[in-house]
Amino acid sequence: MKKTISFALIPLAVVALSACTTSVGGVDYDKMHADVVAASFQPNGIATMAYLKQDEANRQCSAADVAGKPLDEKAAKAIEAAELKTVKMPSDGKFLGDWKEGEKIAQSGRGLTWTDKADTPNGGNCYNCHQMDKKEISFGNLGPSLYNYGKLRGVTDPDAAASKAIVEYTWGKLWNSRAYNACSQMPRAGHKGILNEKQLQHVMALLLDPASPVNQ
Repeated sequence: MKKTISFALIPLAVVALSACTTSVGGVDYDKMHADVVAASFQPNGIATMAYLKQDEANRQCSAADVAGKPLDEKAAKAIEAAELKTVKMPSDGKFLGDWKEGEKIAQSGRGLTWTDKADTPNGGNCYNCHQMDKKEISFGNLGPSLYNYGKLRGVTDPDAAASKAIVEYTWGKLWNSRAYNACSQMPRAGHKGILNEKQLQHVMALLLDPASPVNQ
């Protein structure tokens, strides 16, 4: 199945590059690099220069990546604690929507590009990094396989008390992945407004509904 690749992840490359500079002999190479990057990009449509601004988590994680070592545990825990505070649970108390709609969202890579309009519904582009439905032959492997995601975790009834922990964790992971992994490269779908609450509920159903092809 043909997919359109989202440009939402392009800023990650810019983030990584921005950590590759330093100050030597009184010359502020960080500023020089930032000026060159800023001069190389122009706002176009809904793609703005805000993409070039790092938040603190991006800054620390990209610096650790360039240094070739993981972020130290104390800093990682601090990032995770801060990001966890951004997670918003469903306003209507419902975690699952329609898995069929979730599959459409997972397949779509539209949104957040200079060719999209502001009211264009964003896709989740989930298959770009994960295997999900066993019948789908086109998927990436940057992230782990999510096939049988709910089944392997014993979710036979997502509304049951026994499923509460994994359901809430999955929601939090989709909302802001860095709440659980400080330097995760998974898009922070809810926190960054990539997907709205209703869309997240549909993706949740794709992952956890026993009737979803993900769990067959």
